[in-house]
Amino acid sequence: MKAYLILADGTVFEGISVGAAGETVGEAVFTTAMAGYMETITDPSYYGQIVAQTFPLIGNYGTMTVDAESEKPELFGYIVREMDGTGSNFRNEGPLDSYLKAHNIVGIAGIDTRQLTRILRESGVMNAMITPSKTGLDVKLKKIRAFRVRSAVENTTCKQISTIGDGKHKVVLWDFGAKGNIERELLKRDCTVVRVPSSATAEEILDLQPDGIMLSNGGGNPADNVGVIEELTKLNAHNIPTFGICLGHQLLALASGGKTKKLKYGHRGANQPVTDLQSGRTYITSQNHGYSVVPKSLPPTAEIRFTNANDRTCEGIDYLDKPAFSVQFHPESHGGPHDTEFLFDRFVALMD
Repeated sequence: MKAYLILADGTVFEGISVGAAGETVGEAVFTTAMAGYMETITDPSYYGQIVAQTFPLIGNYGTMTVDAESEKPELFGYIVREMDGTGSNFRNEGPLDSYLKAHNIVGIAGIDTRQLTRILRESGVMNAMITPSKTGLDVKLKKIRAFRVRSAVENTTCKQISTIGDGKHKVVLWDFGAKGNIERELLKRDCTVVRVPSSATAEEILDLQPDGIMLSNGGGNPADNVGVIEELTKLNAHNIPTFGICLGHQLLALASGGKTKKLKYGHRGANQPVTDLQSGRTYITSQNHGYSVVPKSLPPTAEIRFTNANDRTCEGIDYLDKPAFSVQFHPESHGGPHDTEFLFDRFVALMD
């Protein structure tokens, strides 16, 4: 069955429908990851977005729920050049197309993803629609251009407090759309993980008497989370060891007086080079974000620790006035390189 990808600038791609039948609108982005499509599809940070894979063949090792980063996909649409229906892997639980159908994810295959990536790279991220028909293009374009990613954190956070593990340190995982491997990395380091929803107050978190606070990844515009920023500002005064990842990194900066900005097309993939300004060493990292912290907006007590080796944007901050640090990339690595997993050890050392 035919399907069409319509961009906000009026560009139309013709392809074939994959996943669920129907129509979807979202923010079109691309990821350069060459593997780990299960982790990409189930990363809650993609809420509100239609994700294009630049790697041409997707689905070649099937699906396996053990690799999922959340209970269900939160992305609004999926774009591939070619979707493999065989799934050649001993862990395969079924074809990717069936997985997308089961979770009502609308997708399109058979389009020139290189051309699409060039458009998004040159023009910047833009809204798009996947639809079974291109009739009524003017009406569709109005709907596409009116779309905004809203309430990403509220729609991807956990609904209630839960506890897992029985370790040496109690860590509150403040869930803004957390990837599952953040929890797993903490459990590996003898931590008890208490996951709390984004609506948790500073008082509720303090009542849990945590040894450390983990600020998770998540989707949407970080500045939209006014309530979280207010509560995090209160927590900053209590000097509890704090580690922020991705959206958590941005929220910690905002709660410390900084600002964020939207990037032209973001950083999404498993091959982003990041330089540690202290050691001079460059790591290859997994990333998924469309916003960045503005370095000049930060107070003198916030020291830039990591920068992106491609565009020099802020990738990590050490806070000199409190036991806190944060990174824009994903040290939990799932899927992607394991270069920066040592940051979890640094967090544990802070709690020690």
